[in-house]
Amino acid sequence: MRAAPINPADLNAIEGKYPVRPQLPATPGFEGAGVVVDLGPQVQGITTGAVVILPHNIGTWREAVAVKASELIAVAPEIEPVHAAMLKINPMTAWRLLHDYVDLKKGDWLIQNAANSAAGRAVIQIARDLGYKTVNVVRRAELIDELRNEGGDVVLVDGETLRDEVKNATGSAEIRLGLNAVGGESALRLANCLAAGGTLVTFGAMSLQPLKIPNGLLIFKDLRFRGIWINKWYDHATMPERMAAFRPLFEMAKRGLLKTKVEKAYPLDEAKAAVAHAAEGKRSGKIIFEFAQ
Repeated sequence: MRAAPINPADLNAIEGKYPVRPQLPATPGFEGAGVVVDLGPQVQGITTGAVVILPHNIGTWREAVAVKASELIAVAPEIEPVHAAMLKINPMTAWRLLHDYVDLKKGDWLIQNAANSAAGRAVIQIARDLGYKTVNVVRRAELIDELRNEGGDVVLVDGETLRDEVKNATGSAEIRLGLNAVGGESALRLANCLAAGGTLVTFGAMSLQPLKIPNGLLIFKDLRFRGIWINKWYDHATMPERMAAFRPLFEMAKRGLLKTKVEKAYPLDEAKAAVAHAAEGKRSGKIIFEFAQ
């Protein structure tokens, strides 16, 4: 192993709050990348020294692991292992959010909350690359310039006047796709910004508050409310389907995009401190484990 991030899903799994509950004792970690050091006699298509992304059902917080070669995704050599380790969940979630729910065309708008999260930043970068425009909602004003510099077309602080601010900032553009990683009142404010027939896709619940849908949004606006769990997509996607999504992500990564910000890297023997750090709010980037080469 070379690197493995600490994601919210990892913390939820450790706390017993995640749908996947492995038999204990278990190794945490849904995401990570490593280098192939040895091969079985029948392995084809992967060579020693290759940087690979691990499957989601193998704990990645470990120094080494034996994996079926057919389950590995080989990464272009231009992509550093640290960045490869964080391509599988947030960038892939962003890719699916932008492709599976609303047929967007160049120049179309979408809106998201938690825009400063790893997934939110991936949405900004991928959407910009595809020609879509983003309204990005955050909780702190100091994030506005940062996200604009990363390619966000509009960045607004969440609040009761969000709908009017969005209309003013976009020229009352029709917004048919909303991406919700927060829940509660924030998700409802996003839904109120959507055009009739629009779709709100939920992929996170940072506020730990349920989304309560007013009847009027269903009756008068005919909104769609959907959800995505990327683990389920991996469970059902064939290897050709996975690679069809990974290829454009790899191309973007080779151009310097989709590099998740890292606030601090820890060795594995400091796991307790790393997990505590990852659980803190208002971080500037991911907390990861980085392993000695």
